Amino acid sequence: MKPKLLVLVYLSEEHRALVAEQFDMVYAPIEKPRVDRSAAAALIAAHGSHFRVVLTNGATGLTPDEFAGLTALELVCSLGVGYEHIPVDVATARGIRVCNAAGTNDAAVADHAMAILLAAIRRIPFLNSGVRNGLWRDDIPRPPHVSGRKLGIFGLGAIGRQMARRAHGFDMDIGYCSRTRRDETGYRWFDDIHALATWCDYLVICAPAGPDTHHIVNRAVLDALGPDGVLVNVARGSLVDTAALADALREKRICAAALDVYEGEPLPPAALLAFDNAILTPHIAGISPQAIHASVVRFIDNATRHFAGQPLLTPVN
Repeated sequence: MKPKLLVLVYLSEEHRALVAEQFDMVYAPIEKPRVDRSAAAALIAAHGSHFRVVLTNGATGLTPDEFAGLTALELVCSLGVGYEHIPVDVATARGIRVCNAAGTNDAAVADHAMAILLAAIRRIPFLNSGVRNGLWRDDIPRPPHVSGRKLGIFGLGAIGRQMARRAHGFDMDIGYCSRTRRDETGYRWFDDIHALATWCDYLVICAPAGPDTHHIVNRAVLDALGPDGVLVNVARGSLVDTAALADALREKRICAAALDVYEGEPLPPAALLAFDNAILTPHIAGISPQAIHASVVRFIDNATRHFAGQPLLTPVN
């Protein structure tokens, strides 16, 4: 018999069919994970003893109550890199394996991070709108060029390393702050984010979310980045203090911000909407047809290995 699988995140019809080839799947995506989980709770209360695998993601996660109701659970998979709302400690204590899809969307995220960085530095949204209203280049200050500047990367994991590769194409000096020092890269290492922000022109946030990184980009870091600095966040919204960022933009203590993630998702960050030097995209950096397909395949591969008694490809615990 196929293992019973509960899917709590959106999958296309094509990917549902692919997953259903290997699993007895119950498809119950949670549309508003931070607002209403009642349908999932009812489903787990009625059938929680049947599910051996759950497919979720970092934003949707699993609550402790949902975990408690999944009495036959063996494996939790995140359809993405993040797992911030999956209680890994609870899973580990119960002998439940947790994995993610690390390495499947890092190129897409880095592509998007570079795109919004360039857009912020060169003021692309403002210029695009301005041309439609009669703007000509003589009417505005000249935007700076990008090449040869200093790029700071907070979190030199797979995404951070991909970002550094793209920065090489712009002849940028690269510095980083990360839990693991990587001297083999030849990049300049900083032992804290404040020192990194002081050094760099542009700061890109690529680190995981968690208690240690909550609001790590605060007023002091933004002041260190300075009035010509640009902040990019493609990690999680919780790493940036939204109120502090709004103040910095309003008071011109930084030049611009480009965010694909923000606090309170999916609601837009109201404090930032008035600024034309705040570029906002809807947490889409890691979403491309190629990346999504790779993450679904990674889930299937991890789950197949689990039931075969083999090591997982991308374990979390």
